[in-house]
Amino acid sequence: MTHLVKGDKAPDFEGIIETGKKIKLSDYKGKKLILYFYPKDFTSGCTLEAENLSENFDFWKNNGYDIIGISPDSVERHVKFKEKHNIPYHLIADTEKEIATTYGVYGKKKMYGREYMGIFRTTFVIDEEGTIVLVVKKVKTKEHTEQLKKLLEL
Repeated sequence: MTHLVKGDKAPDFEGIIETGKKIKLSDYKGKKLILYFYPKDFTSGCTLEAENLSENFDFWKNNGYDIIGISPDSVERHVKFKEKHNIPYHLIADTEKEIATTYGVYGKKKMYGREYMGIFRTTFVIDEEGTIVLVVKKVKTKEHTEQLKKLLEL
């Protein structure tokens, strides 16, 4: 699980988005950001989370937030996922899990008694100065916006 906590500087990173362009966290300096890590495109929980944030995209924009999703999926898979679910924000292809590792959200998981390496679904809310203001480890995929609004007191 992540070692990052509220008050920490969010580690800068560079990642490739669905257009093939590289972006950095530092590109978002001066903006508030919802940075969420999820395991895999087209799976039920990940789809619900992406759809919930997409349906509430205008709310987030109107409150000064950008959104970026990060998973180990390829750029090509992100393109298909965005198209199928009308996702209006960028998705980063972290195929080598470098960003996830830096943020402490890639590690050993257990399901049905089987251990495997995977992504811990986690959301970081980052302020205009690049400081983490919220870490959500127990994400409610279907109602993630409501969960974040409550925690951020919006």
